[in-house]
Amino acid sequence: MEIVGKIIAALPEQGGTSAKGNVWKKRDYVLETQETYPKKVAFNFFGDRVDQYPLQVGQMVKIYFDIDSREYNGRWYVDIRAWKAEDPNLTAPAQAAGAYAAPGVAPTPAAAPSYGPATQMPGGYATPAAPPKVDLAPDPTDDLPF
Repeated sequence: MEIVGKIIAALPEQGGTSAKGNVWKKRDYVLETQETYPKKVAFNFFGDRVDQYPLQVGQMVKIYFDIDSREYNGRWYVDIRAWKAEDPNLTAPAQAAGAYAAPGVAPTPAAAPSYGPATQMPGGYATPAAPPKVDLAPDPTDDLPF
């Protein structure tokens, strides 16, 4: 999953040692979306990603994340664990797949087929007739309310 917004809070890094003796660290952030009705989303980076993605308050980012839920003492906890952050202005939609031409380059006829009306019908088919004309003027004898 992914979300785009501005970092509005960067909480202090937390860390420790697990019961198995593994060293761990995480850092929580709060992102605010840039929609008509902005949403605030708290998420975190865990382990090596804490150092890999040092985000700053006020920075616009696109966050890729997974949602994880776990039960502890009869209560459920939800964690939004980010695994990648990038500048939202650097991502281009589907250009890697070759679906779009580079900016300023006119598409070739092979890349951009015409989907207009057929000018010639294949052999054996009649040319379609013109669509019937529809009169949208109200009928004075019509007493229906719609």
